[in-house]
Amino acid sequence: MTEFFQLPPEERAQYLTKDHSKQVKVFNYYQKYEDIGKVTMWSETFSHPWHPTEDFSHLLPTNPPQYREVFAEYARAIGVLFDRLLSLISRGLGLDKDCLKRRIGEKPGLNTQANYYPACPDPELTMGMPDHNDLGSITVLLQLEGVTGLQVIKDGKWLTVDPVPDAFVINLADQTQVLSNGKFKSVGHRAVTNKLLPRLSLGMFYNPNYDTVIGPIEDLIDEEHPTKYRKYGFKEYMEEFYRQEGKRRRVKEAFELQR
Repeated sequence: MTEFFQLPPEERAQYLTKDHSKQVKVFNYYQKYEDIGKVTMWSETFSHPWHPTEDFSHLLPTNPPQYREVFAEYARAIGVLFDRLLSLISRGLGLDKDCLKRRIGEKPGLNTQANYYPACPDPELTMGMPDHNDLGSITVLLQLEGVTGLQVIKDGKWLTVDPVPDAFVINLADQTQVLSNGKFKSVGHRAVTNKLLPRLSLGMFYNPNYDTVIGPIEDLIDEEHPTKYRKYGFKEYMEEFYRQEGKRRRVKEAFELQR
């Protein structure tokens, strides 16, 4: 993935688009919030689908030459990891091991995002990526060793998550919070820049597809734990995400049941 961002700008530019419906794309994050004005994003993102067993390599760039083969092998291994994570989370909720995978759906939405953050001359004036919550179910993140930048919010404070050699960051996202009826929390996070070194992270996303109906799993609901969210289609969830453009997005909150 590092070699892709080392390609000449004009070669990467063939994938540059603002149309997020395109399967393979390069885009730059830019965010404007009504309450804080403009925030300059110092990053470039390369995104495309992935699948652990189906052939998707024809969608990928032919340059770097080894990219298709290497990424297909990586996707197979990550698919095994996702199966294990889904099983562990289900068991952690007291459910059968396949419950969460069934509820997310037989044909999940699988995509990857490689985020490249060049060294920035003035990090105080930029962000690598604004604070946000992932919209899907689970994210497996690989961080380039030796360069920090990922931060998570806890008790109102931003904490740095340093890269650990040969380890992933596992991020539970919005749909896992809803399916678990709030027992698991979607983690707010952001990326900051630095003056000295570029940073690269690779996120693998496991999401429902647009036709999947999401809501708290019935076995997790009782008198002491009433339903916190209404049911919705994942397409509706994404439409709400885009509707909140220009604001600090609070998408989950739009589906909470009022008590």
